[in-house]
Amino acid sequence: MKSEVIEGKAKPLGAYPHYKRAGDYIYISGTSSRRSDNSHAGVEIAENGDVTLDIAVQTRAVIKNIEATLKAAGAELSDLVELSSYLVNMDDFKGYNDVYSEFFDSETGPARTTVAVRALPHPNLLIEIKAVAMRKEE
Repeated sequence: MKSEVIEGKAKPLGAYPHYKRAGDYIYISGTSSRRSDNSHAGVEIAENGDVTLDIAVQTRAVIKNIEATLKAAGAELSDLVELSSYLVNMDDFKGYNDVYSEFFDSETGPARTTVAVRALPHPNLLIEIKAVAMRKEE
């Protein structure tokens, strides 16, 4: 089995890798919109301190972060077989689902579960996704 913390990506907040490979399966740890500089995509902070969060921008960034992790593991988005998505607020489901549909469809996309959670590791996060992909080990 191979685990990897990927250079140039945001460092995991705990003792876990970005992904773990077990044979042909790639297990991707929960992924957010966090950038390598620890800022978050989809977060705007006004001069007066007001914070605006954008589920569409965050969802797109999460999927792009997963895509980068898959690339490091020798795979791509089309290799995903399952996703578990965690939303802080189900009122964001439509915005999340609209962006999700830019990347995946019901015929070729992965199986998916979406659940509401009370909170994520940072108050600016609206979404986190973990995933499983399958790609022949080379």
